[in-house]
Amino acid sequence: MYPLVFLSITLIVATIHLLLRKSKKRLSPRRIIEVILAYFLFINIGCTGLFSFTGHAFLADRVATSIGWPTGSPFQFEVAIANLAFGVLGILCMWIRGNFWWATGLGSAIFSFGAASGHIRDMILKQNFAIYNVGPVLFVNDILIPVVILTLLVTHKLMHK
Repeated sequence: MYPLVFLSITLIVATIHLLLRKSKKRLSPRRIIEVILAYFLFINIGCTGLFSFTGHAFLADRVATSIGWPTGSPFQFEVAIANLAFGVLGILCMWIRGNFWWATGLGSAIFSFGAASGHIRDMILKQNFAIYNVGPVLFVNDILIPVVILTLLVTHKLMHK
């Protein structure tokens, strides 16, 4: 259920950041979106990516079983490295802004939507209803989070004009 944990942490930390800011002047809607987006990128792409890398790289058989995949596949290490790459990009979003946010958000969304289609395909063709195939990983990580991040990116960009 780690996707729900990371999502909850994101919402809590962003809220605390906004409430405990040094300046007490009124926050603009654009600044609120920017803070929320920064934490979505950092936590839900960065931290989640590093967490997923660790599982796929070092607990590969355990993770494969929880997804309903066969164990021992060398492709799982490739998934681990893709997660590591997005994890690093998401972490860097805390310090690098602008188009870097777009590249990280879009790349991660493409990866996540592709993973979602694979999970759904596996569910339909192989009746794979393992918790990490069709549970919160599918609905939160692979669908909800990328939609939220893309929506925040577009909203942030439109507010900048």
